[in-house]
Amino acid sequence: MKTPALAEAAGCTPTAAWRRLERLRARGILKGQEAVIDWGALGWAVQVSLRFTLDKTAGGAFDAFLAEARRIPEVLEIQTFLGRVDVRLAVIARDMAHYQQLYRERILTLPHIADIEALMHVATIKRDEALPL
Repeated sequence: MKTPALAEAAGCTPTAAWRRLERLRARGILKGQEAVIDWGALGWAVQVSLRFTLDKTAGGAFDAFLAEARRIPEVLEIQTFLGRVDVRLAVIARDMAHYQQLYRERILTLPHIADIEALMHVATIKRDEALPL
């Protein structure tokens, strides 16, 4: 949202809105602006959430796994958890053939995997990027 529209929504002047935004940035609350990419429109039709349980008996298992996962361009997001699932990767592919190749050649070769669960993305029902303040 541009500053004039934000100012109107907040009931203040564009200058006041700009100053508020600058204060939020200075305090580290606003970390930046980002584009929301429609991967499907760019030809990336397959989205998969992969949940991993790692073999934690090996020293450095997490670090080694994460280092290798970061090297896969199709991995858009990496999250770590406490509980049965250790790591989640958000992965995109052009189509199922591309995903199958990616899965066999890059995902299954990641180190220290004890278990994988794949969740195929079907639809996004709700995605809010803001809190109702």
